[in-house]
Amino acid sequence: MNLRHIEIFHAVYVNGSVSAAARALNISQPSVSKTLRHAESLLGFELFQRAAGRLIPTDDAHALFSEVSEIQDRVHALREAGRNLRRGEGGMLRISALPSLALGALPTAVSHFLTAHPKVRFDLQTVHHDDLLRKLHERETDVAIAYEVPPAAPIGHKWLGEGELVVLYREEDMPDAPPRLELEALCGRPFISLAASGPIGLLFSAELDRRGVVLDEVVSARTFYIATALVRAGVGLTVVDSFTAEAAMGPGLAMRGLKPSITFDVHAMFLLNRPPTALALDFLKTMGRVVEGE
Repeated sequence: MNLRHIEIFHAVYVNGSVSAAARALNISQPSVSKTLRHAESLLGFELFQRAAGRLIPTDDAHALFSEVSEIQDRVHALREAGRNLRRGEGGMLRISALPSLALGALPTAVSHFLTAHPKVRFDLQTVHHDDLLRKLHERETDVAIAYEVPPAAPIGHKWLGEGELVVLYREEDMPDAPPRLELEALCGRPFISLAASGPIGLLFSAELDRRGVVLDEVVSARTFYIATALVRAGVGLTVVDSFTAEAAMGPGLAMRGLKPSITFDVHAMFLLNRPPTALALDFLKTMGRVVEGE
């Protein structure tokens, strides 16, 4: 017997007639009768006898039902699990992100997602570019969200959107700042460097070299969090990614894009042999909308 035979037998046994079974399964009566006869021919014995317009289970049917009922319960549970995953009910999402994204963009995406999928659970971690591949290969996370896809790495990735570099400063230090700042406007001001902080620091350093601009570096910070704290303390201004700046924004602080703008991509990365689940892909759509500012 295949699952269709089991489903028909179970429905007839529980409902007592072909017509009631057909209504329960939302199929035609001839389809029920045909499948039931086929099941009986495969088994080599009758499952039901007709009496007063009803189908009476045989002793063999009673013996078979206990086994069939357990299988039917498992099939029902499997279908319900599939429906829950499609609806985003239940399930665990293990997501890692760069600290700059984990400060604001990731929490915002999680909040939006839980509004529509309140039963989903999250396991969130921060990840640095140097640890990204290790966390994926050691199964510490399922999806890592970062700026730069490691070259030649055997991983898949999904583009989520674009960010840009911005100047983070105290309003009192540049009260008349235009909507966008040229790099030359930063010269002669105390600058907090992030040159050694990964792809974003390298991206900005490369642009300074290309333009031949030399800034007055007073502090070199290894993390964006320290850099923003130094700005808040009045040490100087810095250039960070837009996600860090937005998360750090507070009274007295301001941010401006550069002119011309310097942009970078945001990617979700995963192992090729462990692609994102449907639920994870749904969350990444939400994350993408947050990254794009929608």
